[in-house]
Amino acid sequence: MSPDRSVMRRRVLLVAAVSATCVLVPVSTATAAAPASVHTRPEQHTVDSAELAPGLYQSAYSARNNSLWVTSAVGFPPVTQSQLLKVDPRSLKVTAAFEPPVTDAATGAREAVYGVAVDDEHNTVWTTNTVDNSLAVYSQRTGRHLATVPGVKHPRDVFVDARRNLVWTSGLEDGSIVAFDTRTHQEKKRITVPGAAPAGLAVDTHTGTVLAADLANSRLIVIRPGAGTPTFVTVGQGAIDVALSPDGTTAYTANQGAGSVSVVDLRAGVVRKEIPTGAGSLAVATDDRTGHVFVANRGSGTTTVVDPCKGTVIVDLPTGANTNHVALHRGTAYVVDKAAAGAAALDSIHRIRTTG
Repeated sequence: MSPDRSVMRRRVLLVAAVSATCVLVPVSTATAAAPASVHTRPEQHTVDSAELAPGLYQSAYSARNNSLWVTSAVGFPPVTQSQLLKVDPRSLKVTAAFEPPVTDAATGAREAVYGVAVDDEHNTVWTTNTVDNSLAVYSQRTGRHLATVPGVKHPRDVFVDARRNLVWTSGLEDGSIVAFDTRTHQEKKRITVPGAAPAGLAVDTHTGTVLAADLANSRLIVIRPGAGTPTFVTVGQGAIDVALSPDGTTAYTANQGAGSVSVVDLRAGVVRKEIPTGAGSLAVATDDRTGHVFVANRGSGTTTVVDPCKGTVIVDLPTGANTNHVALHRGTAYVVDKAAAGAAALDSIHRIRTTG
């Protein structure tokens, strides 16, 4: 797609932030917390949007290159239309588009890309090739496909731990959580949890602790270095994604079935709060500056900003039908939808900036 087709739209919303007493007591995971009350301190949220391409899935920001990498794939196997997009985070225009290699000449099927993470240490991009049961590595400099890394059943998410030269991925179909060497692409570690369906991943890069949202069992899987077996925390219904607080002591799960986010005290191994966000909560990310949590809600087509300590919703922002993923970098959130808007059926990216 030509970069000229991306037209940026802007919305500015002045809302009232919310406030409540921070009470750290466990709550029932069966019932979501009561709706938040409103507070008087205003916050301004600027939302810039631009149409990119059909079939957007995830995005990841590269600080090394000041670029945003976005995956797209259209349809069901055999998937013949897929791209890894390089997007300017300022203009929200596509600056380059790279097609994954063809895996079947007869059908034209490609090694379609879905999940994405950047490795700025080695100037690469990692993707999950979900329908091919593999991962791929691309050059950030040239976009060249460098390697295919097989051996994971239905990999969904990917997370780079640059400190340990590891990239982690989740095998949704076989309960596996697998680490590969970011340099050699060789498998380094594999943990299999029978009956689990690990989806979203987060890694505490200070301690090496790995967290996975178990979609099949509505729980959080916690894998600590040196521990013989994982531990588990029951969270909200349909836990599908997970993020960490800046200090690594608290986890947040997006609960697709409940339409909520769970606030998990990792030291105590309990849920402290469950906050309603919107139908089909699908992805979650944390703002390292404020500690606020952003939740992408597919069913309601919104991104909800939450104060997890107060247990309150700050604002719900419209981010397109079938909002699919949210990523954060230094206070700026990047959200992709699957709205298939307009005559060309393009999906959009939304950039959220918060002031106040």
